[in-house]
Amino acid sequence: MATVGVLVYDDVQSLDVTGPMDVFAAANARVGARGLAYALCTIGRDATPVRTEGHVTIVPDTTLADAPLLDTLVIPGGAGSRVVNADPVLLDWIRERAASARRVVSVCTGLYILAATGLVDGRRVTTHWAHATDAQARYPHVRIEADHLFLRDGRFHTSGGLTAGLDLALSLVEEDHGAAVALAVARELVMYMKRPGNQAQFSAPLDAQTRGSGRLRALVDWLLDHLDEDLGVERLADRMAMSPRHFRRLFADTFDATPARYVERLRLERACVLLTSGTLAIDRIAATVGFASADAFRRAFRTRYGASPNEYRERFGR
Repeated sequence: MATVGVLVYDDVQSLDVTGPMDVFAAANARVGARGLAYALCTIGRDATPVRTEGHVTIVPDTTLADAPLLDTLVIPGGAGSRVVNADPVLLDWIRERAASARRVVSVCTGLYILAATGLVDGRRVTTHWAHATDAQARYPHVRIEADHLFLRDGRFHTSGGLTAGLDLALSLVEEDHGAAVALAVARELVMYMKRPGNQAQFSAPLDAQTRGSGRLRALVDWLLDHLDEDLGVERLADRMAMSPRHFRRLFADTFDATPARYVERLRLERACVLLTSGTLAIDRIAATVGFASADAFRRAFRTRYGASPNEYRERFGR
């Protein structure tokens, strides 16, 4: 049984604490006769209850001084991470425990704490996309790659914002107990799909809702319903009642991508859902999402996700 310790401190993000713990707890219920997979505990600097950002009070199970030996140390994020990252007692404790732990995990802005220890200097890490630039400025010796749900570099695992901590915890369960247990946990927690770490922190449609406005936002909604059709610039410009030149410029200014690249991203994201939620043949998926051939689909998919469609299905399918 592996002991997972989750740090708690004032103004921690409650979901960063409870999300991973719920994933590990759900895994306990899935390993059956093998006994519990994980022993879980929250760890405070002392025994004083902490108040989360969401005004939930957590009473730590144990303290830094009394914490058990840990297999996995989880450092959650929250507004308080930019305060306790200057606590020398806490940082020394993390350095000491990291030396004996099998893995060290930061969730969201928990990276501010982990990076302050110096343990991930020179390593690839990620954090919430909105804090990536600031964190990189504060910790220039780490290599922040914000366009990831989660990353692993050696014993150190880091995740993007909030729900990405669930994806990371699920990947750790899969590492420990296999894909079947991880998928069972994902279903129990009603997660949309088991997402790989190299997936972007937000989808193209969500990106469109954030960046776009008016007719451009509506165009992305329309694209999602017509992925199997010809979506060349001329057709899209005509739909927007613009010249192709003006449409290209406006689209690129809004979405930081050419129309062709953006359409390809929409098609590949839809393909990921089809690969993991059903049994459609690869050539049928390619046609459904608008690729001219299965070979063109395979090449584009491997370029974006670093795996073939079949490999992706085997790893992340139900």
